[in-house]
Amino acid sequence: MSTQNLREAGLKVTLPRLRVLEVLEASEHRHLSAEDVYKRLIDADSEVGLATVYRVLTQFEAAGLVSRRHFDGGQALFELNDDDDHSHIVCVKSGHVEEFNDPMIEKRLAEIAKEKGYKMSDHTIVIYGERVTDK
Repeated sequence: MSTQNLREAGLKVTLPRLRVLEVLEASEHRHLSAEDVYKRLIDADSEVGLATVYRVLTQFEAAGLVSRRHFDGGQALFELNDDDDHSHIVCVKSGHVEEFNDPMIEKRLAEIAKEKGYKMSDHTIVIYGERVTDK
């Protein structure tokens, strides 16, 4: 994403918006809370307040640049919209979120919609479980 994306979304290019966008793009974790973004800005010596982070993320959401996700009882997490169709799996203990994409699931969902007389335009799949590590 770039300053051009901000302009195309109808947003002025401001320093706080650029800084929040940089954090979202640079993060190895795609799902960040507003507090996560704020902490990373503080760590980078950026003087952007928490209220500004919330405001910018809300503006990004309204402009279609990010999606806000609410996973069962957890805080809102934000992820960049990149037109990547994916689903989520969430650890019920740690709150860790991972993405996955399965073409067979996508195909079957489209088939089910068609069987029921629908043309699927969107769907959401969230799997909840306890993350298990191999020992």
